[in-house]
This record gives sequence, structure tokens and C-alpha cells, in this order.
Amino acid sequence: MTRAFHILVLGVVGAAIVHIAILMLLPVLSERDAWARLASQGDLRQPVRLEPSVEGSPVPLADPFFLGGGCRFDLHQHGVLHVTAGAGAPFWSVSVYDRRGYNLYSFNDRTAAGGRLDLAVATSAQLTELRRELPDALARSIFVEVDNPQGIVVVRAFRPDPTFEPVVERFLGSIACEAV
Repeated sequence: MTRAFHILVLGVVGAAIVHIAILMLLPVLSERDAWARLASQGDLRQPVRLEPSVEGSPVPLADPFFLGGGCRFDLHQHGVLHVTAGAGAPFWSVSVYDRRGYNLYSFNDRTAAGGRLDLAVATSAQLTELRRELPDALARSIFVEVDNPQGIVVVRAFRPDPTFEPVVERFLGSIACEAV
């Protein structure tokens, strides 16, 4: 009886370990992760529209009151990423994700200078080089240091009702993901 109990416990613990390992490896092994879906919609540094929970949206947004845009980046291939957008949206937020989809940094219009999106993403070596001679284009930027040179920037804009659609569309249309 005791032997059967030990075998049962060992089986349950083993199954739990295998289950957890599969869940942890799923994002790494998946070919349809956010990076791949954005890649099918546009090139590196090309802004792509994101819709609220629409089938086929590269990165579906959970809240129907938010619209968004995103761009992929590879800092080793193109250098420092500079993301900008005009003002005007009632509220916006931006998140930087690594290649695997882990959130590295987030902020919103309340923490940005003048309510404008001005973000620079760089590796530590690139930031060291930028500090030596900061370009004028990055003078008001929020700097995000990343370990992994590949990632995704997602910008979300709040649309409280349909009357805000033109303002939000103008804001999202002004998103630029450029090399410095």
C-alpha cells in the first residue's frame, strides 16, 4: 500500500514538473508569437496597427477602448531605436517587450515631457556611446536600456467613445520607429 502511494505521488509530481516545463517553453518554441505575427505585417521598425481582440491582429489588445500600434526592432542590425508620436490622444501608454514577450519597461503620457511620445531604446554599449555625444533628436527622450537587442514596442491609445476616433487615429498615424 505504501509503495503504491509513493508511486502515485511520484507520478503526480513528475506530471506537474513536465506540465510547468511545457508552459514555460511554449512562448520560446511557438512560431506564432507576437514577434512572428508582427513580422508578417511589416518589416523591422515599421509601425503596424493593433486592434482590440480582432482575429488576425498581430498583438490583440484586451480592452476595446484602446487602439494601438507596434513595431519590432533589432538594435544590432539598425542601431538605437527612436520612437516618437505627436500629442493629442486623451491617454496613451507605451511598453517595451523583449523578443520573447517579457515586459521590460512601460510608461504613459503623464510621465512624458509635454505629453509627447519620445522614447529611445538601446543596449548598454549604445547608451554609453550616446552619452558621449547626445544627438539633438534625443535631447527630450526617455531612455530604455535592454539586454536583448531584439524586441517590440507597443503603443496603446485610449478612445473613450467614437467621437475621439479621428484624434486617436491621427496620434497612431504619427508613430515613427526610426534609427538614430
